[in-house]
Amino acid sequence: MKKQTKTVPEFSSEQEEREFWTSHDSSEYIDWQKAKPAIFPDLKPTMKTISLRLPEMLLNRIKTLANERDVPYQSLMKMYLRERIDSEYEVERNKQKKANS
Repeated sequence: MKKQTKTVPEFSSEQEEREFWTSHDSSEYIDWQKAKPAIFPDLKPTMKTISLRLPEMLLNRIKTLANERDVPYQSLMKMYLRERIDSEYEVERNKQKKANS
């Protein structure tokens, strides 16, 4: 039997909406079985500043490589981290696929 959902009220401000959702269960208003992933391609990812200690020689090598590629060294470090993390996740996905086969 299909669950009947309530109508979401109209809000005059984001604050009013926040207050509403902190005291109401969204499953009474939204059929989450019909939900689909949303993609927001134009949003900038939230950046978090960190402190990272590196050996001076390693940092100099990174800066040299970045200079050769004409990119800021921190951007190059982020690209390298992203590539490595993506490859690690890919290895894990392949292991899981083999285990499930």
